Amino acid sequence: MQATSQYVLAVGSSVFHAMFYGELAEDQDEIHIPDVEPAAFLAMLKYIYCDEIDLSADTVLATLYAAKKYIVPHLARACVNFLETSLSAKNACVLLSQSCLFEEPDLTQRCWEVIDAQAELALKSEGFCDIDGQTLESILCRETLNAKEIVVFEAALSWAEAECQRRDLTLSIDNKRKVLGKAVYLIRIPTMALDDFANGAAQSGVLTLNETNDIFLWYTAAKKPELQFASKPRKGLSPQRCHRFQSCAYRSNQWRYRGRCDSIQFSVDKRVFIAGFGLYGSSCGSAEYSAKIELKRQGVVLGQNLSKYFSDGSSNTFPVWFEYPVQIEPDTFYTASVVLDGNELSYFGQEGMTEVQCGKVTFQFQCSSDSTNGTGVQGGQIPELIFYA
Repeated sequence: MQATSQYVLAVGSSVFHAMFYGELAEDQDEIHIPDVEPAAFLAMLKYIYCDEIDLSADTVLATLYAAKKYIVPHLARACVNFLETSLSAKNACVLLSQSCLFEEPDLTQRCWEVIDAQAELALKSEGFCDIDGQTLESILCRETLNAKEIVVFEAALSWAEAECQRRDLTLSIDNKRKVLGKAVYLIRIPTMALDDFANGAAQSGVLTLNETNDIFLWYTAAKKPELQFASKPRKGLSPQRCHRFQSCAYRSNQWRYRGRCDSIQFSVDKRVFIAGFGLYGSSCGSAEYSAKIELKRQGVVLGQNLSKYFSDGSSNTFPVWFEYPVQIEPDTFYTASVVLDGNELSYFGQEGMTEVQCGKVTFQFQCSSDSTNGTGVQGGQIPELIFYA
């Protein structure tokens, strides 16, 4: 029985083959494997013996480690696929760190896509405080982070607090600065809004008095001092727009708003992040509208926001944004809705398309049962989805 078990393991893993039948094979009844978690090892055995892949969020990283160590490539690929499909702003920073450790460039790229587009959510997540120093530096120097610099600064301080605890250091301002080291200069403090700097970073105690004075001078003086901090704003991400109508129009009795819902369903073939909607404005001169926008999947609200926008009487679209971009997964339909309140009639879209190609992303549209104000695939409101990809 033991020989059979060894043979099955040896067939499934070249590492086990070397352990049992190679030149350095150990002639022992028991072989200790101390650095793999039992649940992960069990998952690997289940795959080798039964060709079954049994993964969970709690064990997938440990299973990936085991699959990499014992060279079980198909199981390793399954672990990476599992991680990619469960990727979100909450775990992207931790998975970024692990993907670099496991040398999985595709997973690393997917993590960066989430971190860039949903930077503020990722930086505020608990997982951000669990990353290693090298990953922290790679995030802080990222040119395409879509975040306010004060959020980057506050996230770095939260990481420093957690790092002090990991090193058993007293939680003090001096120790926070110590554990941050040179990474603090990757925070682009001079690019903050002056109010954010004055009421936040300048009073944090993490900056020296000279640094604080020099940055204030950098904001206000004609002759600016040299700073160790990067002073060039991040590029962030450029939003893309999916426009679903081929023309627009207006009539003397359309498009009217009385608190009814304009809604459309859409799907994509690649993961994107919806940042907001482009909406039509008044066809009767300049006017202001109140807009409640919402994104749902299978009845669950993923994002919503209430704001106002001013239209200038043109047929242009006017952007209305969510507080944070909403992650959209491929091959499932989402519902985009808006409830508008305004006295003026507006433009509306015509000649709607069921499929629109935007760069490398294909959008598909279908009518929504939530729409009570006339919007559908062929015409109406919500002419644009604003997104990052």
